[in-house]
Amino acid sequence: MAKAIFLSASVPDPKRSPKYDDTADSVAISSAVSALVHVILGRRLLVWGGHPATTPMIWFIAENIGVDYGKCVHLYQSNHFSDHFPEDNRRFQNVTYTDDIENDRDKSLTLMRQRMFKSHSFSAAVFIGGMDGILEEFDLFRQLQPNADVVPVVSTGGATIDLAERLKDHESYLEKDFDYISVFHQRLKIGFDEERNQI
Repeated sequence: MAKAIFLSASVPDPKRSPKYDDTADSVAISSAVSALVHVILGRRLLVWGGHPATTPMIWFIAENIGVDYGKCVHLYQSNHFSDHFPEDNRRFQNVTYTDDIENDRDKSLTLMRQRMFKSHSFSAAVFIGGMDGILEEFDLFRQLQPNADVVPVVSTGGATIDLAERLKDHESYLEKDFDYISVFHQRLKIGFDEERNQI
């Protein structure tokens, strides 16, 4: 079975994180997420922690491609956010819900991320836009999946810029190349003609 790919992505909220909102490119973030899903769906298992903006987009693309998204994705959600789950959660057959720990956001997210990163073998993690959560996910992912590739799509801005500076060895094309389809095929080593065999 092919290894999974983890997606960490969000559009920064100007109220919660103005410093990341200043550099974020919301169009580039949406384009990069869309391109990633197009490249890997049905070829690698896509794993992510549910986000109200990301989840509907992934479902929509899966429908257009015509793959069985129940087999091609695995969505994780913390019950801490149960009042805010998008309706699209119900469309996914592979959803893991983790406990709300003491009604504490940070503890609940840590539990969800630990479960997510320990439950799969990952070949890569792709980071797009984002706020502080991007950096928290990177730290835990690197700890639990030390051999996986890390792909910070710097051109999308947000916390991903800080992540790339931490890594110090990111590829310059990730800062300048907006042809995300080609970028992901190249960096994730997925052939343009690779069949979508539903994993």
